[in-house]
Amino acid sequence: MEHVLTILAVDDLEAMAAFHRAALGWQTAVDVPVYVELVSPGGRRLGLYQREAFARVTGERPASREGLSGCELYFHCDDPAAAAERVAAAGGRLLSPLAPRPWGDLAAYFADPEGNVVVVARPLTA
Repeated sequence: MEHVLTILAVDDLEAMAAFHRAALGWQTAVDVPVYVELVSPGGRRLGLYQREAFARVTGERPASREGLSGCELYFHCDDPAAAAERVAAAGGRLLSPLAPRPWGDLAAYFADPEGNVVVVARPLTA
């Protein structure tokens, strides 16, 4: 198996799509009333699915959450400082500033508008 797509069930599709477009700088591959899918230059995809429409497909409505979710989107990039600035400018709430991490990455942690964790990082040694 190869991981190619992550989908988040979201309450405010328009706001979440605007945030992730601005934060990631990825192209829009799909944009329909209940679903937006962004694609990275390497072909990985991030889908944002309106929560009620997601429930129609899965048969169960994912719970809305207050605060931080249990989902983390971890992105490697060449310049995590510039990426962190872009995420913050898009409206990301800083959770943990850019710093060396024990597992060997330089990483900054943010929350998107619905509390999903967005991390921008690069390995300390390449």
